[in-house]
Amino acid sequence: MEQIGLEWQPWQPEKYSVKQITARLRKTLREQFSNLYVTGEVSGLKLAASGHQYFNLKEEDTVLSCVMYKQSARISRVQLRDGLMVQARGSIDIYEPRGAYQFLVEHVEPIGVGALQQAFEALKKRLAAEGLFEQDRKRVLPKFPRRIGIVTSPTGAVIQDMLHVFERRSPGLEIRIYPSLVQGAGSVEQLCEGLRYFSESGWPDLVILARGGGALEDLWGFNEEALAREIVACVVPVVSAVGHETDFTIADFVADLRCPTPSAAAETIAPDVGALVERIEGLERSMARSVRHAIGERRERLYRQGVERARALILRRLNRFTQWLDEKDARMDGLLKIRVWNLKLRYQRATIELLAKDRRIIFMERHEKITRMRAAMERRMTAILAGYALRQKSLEGQVNQLNPTSVLERGFAIVFDENRKIVRDAAAVRSGQSLEVRVARGRFGAVAANEAGEPKS
Repeated sequence: MEQIGLEWQPWQPEKYSVKQITARLRKTLREQFSNLYVTGEVSGLKLAASGHQYFNLKEEDTVLSCVMYKQSARISRVQLRDGLMVQARGSIDIYEPRGAYQFLVEHVEPIGVGALQQAFEALKKRLAAEGLFEQDRKRVLPKFPRRIGIVTSPTGAVIQDMLHVFERRSPGLEIRIYPSLVQGAGSVEQLCEGLRYFSESGWPDLVILARGGGALEDLWGFNEEALAREIVACVVPVVSAVGHETDFTIADFVADLRCPTPSAAAETIAPDVGALVERIEGLERSMARSVRHAIGERRERLYRQGVERARALILRRLNRFTQWLDEKDARMDGLLKIRVWNLKLRYQRATIELLAKDRRIIFMERHEKITRMRAAMERRMTAILAGYALRQKSLEGQVNQLNPTSVLERGFAIVFDENRKIVRDAAAVRSGQSLEVRVARGRFGAVAANEAGEPKS
């Protein structure tokens, strides 16, 4: 009977390229997760120039990335917005360039208002009932503020844009920034602390709350009741400059003034010094023309009437009035020059203070200090290592001098008895005693003998 043998082969894993595995996963997902209905809250909505809509569907701490292409968005009857609860129909797909999965939305239906939007509307209704949004309660901002406090993040582009506007329009303004988180855990507490600091110090003429745009959850710190109460309690006017023009927060309704963007707030608050100077100069020229015209008319009228004495009297009065105008003109010119000079000094002082706080200069100074310390350390280590090398070389010489093997190299030998003790005296050796002799390269045995060559008896 013939036996059929089976040849065993080890299992080999399948091999894929990145493109192959991504394509296979995409095919699997589209086959198993197509025509799905997913319910969640819209957040992080972005409208691309291509017409596509990118957003997230959120449920508690879980987020699903979604995209609705232009063709589906065009026929959709629902205007998506952050906070809207929807039921979306579509399929799971993989965006191959990033290897990330996403939900391709084909159709959406609203199913209610999101949790954040509900909380926003509830708080808005309650605070409005208390009269916190009433225009009569709000204060008028000063036309020419000298000191402005800003509560915002010191590292974002928002504060840089605002400082550029202030520098362009009013170089002499004094500005203090209270650094604060503008979203996430701890942001509400820091925003309230910033308002309390400026309110208790009484330093600024007004305070600005500033932040760039974002999703509803990103701006939620400005929808907290604690911040709204702190805005109302502030002793100086508060300007809310949060998000983009289409973003509205509770802080916008409570503040004394709401500006659509942080840059717009700077444009609104800071007076244009150049335009003011031009206006004053124009009024001065207009006043001079009006005075000269009035004087000319009265002079001609009196001359036609022939009242020479009155003419002389009026002429003297006009001369005195002209002199008075010259003095006022000189004084006004001096005051304007002093004002412009003071503005320049404040601008230079602010520039010096900003340069003193420039992290790049501090980093360069510390980098130079570290470089000098490193060079000194390297020189010190080189000297120490050189000293250790000399000491090692000296110790090696001493060791070589004391090493018995170096003596053996010159032809000497060491003799051991049966107990492995070194023989230092020939009288201690008996005839016929077994000995061991060690030379420079090895050792051998020997037997003690008398002077005639025979073993000692």
